[in-house]
Amino acid sequence: MKKTGILVLAIAFVAMSFVKPTPMVVETYRVDSASSTLTWKGYKPTGSHTGTILLQSGTIEMHDNKIKSGSFVADMSSIKDADGSEKLEGHLKSADFFEIEVFPTSKFEVTKTHHMDGKTHVTGNLTIKDITKEITFEAVVVAKGKTVTLTSETFQVNRADYNIKYKSQSFFNDLKEKFINDEFDLQVTIVAKK
Repeated sequence: MKKTGILVLAIAFVAMSFVKPTPMVVETYRVDSASSTLTWKGYKPTGSHTGTILLQSGTIEMHDNKIKSGSFVADMSSIKDADGSEKLEGHLKSADFFEIEVFPTSKFEVTKTHHMDGKTHVTGNLTIKDITKEITFEAVVVAKGKTVTLTSETFQVNRADYNIKYKSQSFFNDLKEKFINDEFDLQVTIVAKK
């Protein structure tokens, strides 16, 4: 009787070893750069400036209508001021800020997501000027047909974390009222298609 029980267990074990687990279906969507927007806003005591940066490329991987992973590349040479100031645009592209001749792109890679109350908490690595820091922001992600749209809430990035020193109180203590805030706002709307 014991031999029969052992034989049945052995057969069951062998049979289970041939059962393949159901593979996770991950769908890849490519960023539509023309439909995606990255909006920034910087602050100083006397006011603020706002503008845009274009996305160069990117992908979003979806599973069960939720983001599994993704990566996005921003073209830093495309930085624009909403008021059309070429002087400001040139300054932002210079070594004082993003130094686009050396660092022409910035990148964000999704490392994990958490879904709660209809929103996706996106955590990932933001790389600016070859310095990488982890950030988290909230977004609404909508998958419809062959399109995924990610719309973030406005979140803040600290430029001092990326060694952007110009008129920063993190690096200079004699600026008085002539400083520029270290934190700047970002809001991202990404449209990606199959």
